[in-house]
Amino acid sequence: MNKITVFCGSSFGNDSEFEIKANELGQKLAKEKITLVYGGANVGLMGAVANGALSEKGHVIGVLPEFLASKELAHKSIPELMIVETMHERKTKMNELCDGAIALPGGFGTLEELFEMLTWGQLGLHKKPIGILNINGYYNHLINLLEAMVNKGLLKEVNRQMLLVSNSVDDLLKQMKTYKAPDVGKWINK
Repeated sequence: MNKITVFCGSSFGNDSEFEIKANELGQKLAKEKITLVYGGANVGLMGAVANGALSEKGHVIGVLPEFLASKELAHKSIPELMIVETMHERKTKMNELCDGAIALPGGFGTLEELFEMLTWGQLGLHKKPIGILNINGYYNHLINLLEAMVNKGLLKEVNRQMLLVSNSVDDLLKQMKTYKAPDVGKWINK
């Protein structure tokens, strides 16, 4: 993997461990010579992951919609910032640029980005590893929901397993490097 997209909040949240782990992830990517692709902002966990990568002289690519750049949210220290017109273009560009994706804690936008990548993978549009860094159990309820979807027959277990989960940066990257995409169709038959 040469480039990993990170989806995360534009806020810090109220758990200081979120910022610490975001920074740690950025540092680890830089140390492993993996380019960070992210939302391009200088605020919240987005700013923390970028700052972590920059602190270790890592390469960082930001992808930011024009309407957010005009609000002065653009990270001025990253070496490469792509300005796009829409949020849809942002997600498409981030997918095109990456070899895998990681979600840190975040809100609606983070979940939407994560699930779009998972859906594209489920439909066979890519075979990239997708993981969540489950800091302090932030995603436990989501993981339980996914299990319920499997139990209720709305999601295949093989597709649920597409989402890699760990609370450790090192372990998650290891899982991503050894990931094999499922080769079964999405559809569930009676």
